[in-house]
Amino acid sequence: MRDFFRPGRDTTLATEAMIATSHPLSTSAGLEILALGGNAVDAAIAAVAVQCVVDPLMTGIGGDCFLLYKAANGPVKALNGSGRAPAAASVEKLRSLGLSEIGETSAHAVTVPGAIAAWCKLHDEHGSLPLDRLFARAIAYAEDGYPVTPRVAFDWADDQAVAAGDEHASALFLPAGKPPQAGDRHAQPALGATLRAIAAGGSKAFYEGPIAASMVACLKGLGGLHEMEDFESAVDGADWVNPISTSYRGYDVFECPPNGQGVVALMMLNMLSGFDLGEDLSPAARIHLHAEAAKIAYHHRDALLGDPEHLSVDPALLLGGDIARELRESISLDKAMAPKLWSGAEHRDTVYLSVVDRDGNAISLINSIFHSFGSGRLDPKTGVLFHNRGSSFRLIDGHPNAIGPRKRPMHTIIPGMLCKDGAAVMPFGVMGGHYQAAGHAAFLSGVLDRGLDIQAAIDAPRSFAFDGTLKVEPTIDLDTRKALIALGHTVVAAEDPIGGAQAIWIDREKGLLRGGSDQRKDGSALGF
Repeated sequence: MRDFFRPGRDTTLATEAMIATSHPLSTSAGLEILALGGNAVDAAIAAVAVQCVVDPLMTGIGGDCFLLYKAANGPVKALNGSGRAPAAASVEKLRSLGLSEIGETSAHAVTVPGAIAAWCKLHDEHGSLPLDRLFARAIAYAEDGYPVTPRVAFDWADDQAVAAGDEHASALFLPAGKPPQAGDRHAQPALGATLRAIAAGGSKAFYEGPIAASMVACLKGLGGLHEMEDFESAVDGADWVNPISTSYRGYDVFECPPNGQGVVALMMLNMLSGFDLGEDLSPAARIHLHAEAAKIAYHHRDALLGDPEHLSVDPALLLGGDIARELRESISLDKAMAPKLWSGAEHRDTVYLSVVDRDGNAISLINSIFHSFGSGRLDPKTGVLFHNRGSSFRLIDGHPNAIGPRKRPMHTIIPGMLCKDGAAVMPFGVMGGHYQAAGHAAFLSGVLDRGLDIQAAIDAPRSFAFDGTLKVEPTIDLDTRKALIALGHTVVAAEDPIGGAQAIWIDREKGLLRGGSDQRKDGSALGF
């Protein structure tokens, strides 16, 4: 039980339906839809649409989306709503323009946004309420304004330079030349009009006609290679794909396959499954093992992952028992090591939400514009802020993540779904760019190895081994940090909270839904 004398949150309990998001207005919008009789899909779409307005640094309709959906009596399904590069894009073409890499604010970092195609396909096949009803709150907030919440205001101020680099983004997001403060009211009327058009006309309203023409003209004016045909080809561009999975402590963990990094989370779990990670393990030893598994798994990610149509290695092969054993044996218990590739083989801003409805349908959905304010490039006529996921592409011939015509880049965003005996147990997800795969493994270990309740597992101090350093939150004590340094880790203090998370545990024995939402963000889990 939580110490009620100390600040903190309890796990949210409800019996019929629940939603957990990282923004209070998003959670309330989804809960409203559930109360009206809408299903999990309806609530998820309503919630993410609101967050695309009220949390513009983290997400938007100019971004991408991945989701896992588990109908009460159906299999886990994965939907890939990530966009593709323009048909004219290639390593050769970008090199001819004098580029050696794709900058984060470059028009070449903008692949065709895939989120709207994903939302509309999901709604067409599994929704029950009309889009205009699901978008009502988002449209109202965009047109009439919304109060800026404290964490959003903090991030807005921290990353205002990105918006300042584009005259249209600066005019919208830095009124009077400065970012809004917590409690200030902000509106995005052009975005509201675009949402109205999508509510009436579906994905065609976004990828065809005047909205698409305006986005294409904006991107071409910034030097992009985009054409109308690139957008028109994305009308039905979201794809249902087979999820990938592994077993951990008697549960089945499902992730979306590449071009996302879900396989990295599963590789980490496979390596960690060979260690006792119970409560008796010291914090330093636990962090060390997670760090070593992360270094190995991310090394494979950067070498092997990209568009699934261009991979040289089947991701399922990376989840084999022999590979997990070989990689696990390369982990030293008493020394930080350099990452090692399997011998057979040659970052950051996102929103995540979970929903479970009264019928037991569960959805795990993540929507992203990648970095804060994405590319920082805004189309003033449509109000669409473009993501910069294409900055993940490599300008290296032959690399699986090399840019190419209509290719999808490697993605960091990954929803998760935990199941047991064919039934959904927990839709879950962790935001935070590159951290997400490591975050999945750490969160599940907290629940399944340590027996933490959902909120406690979300609140637990975080660390992340990436790019040569081990970043630790300040809640990790000094003695633990000293022990990690003694093991050979380069430990640095995190300047900002590492990621965010939401989850809903389906407790069938007690007839309860147990929800958690990260205190590092503004959101909440609510149910009835």
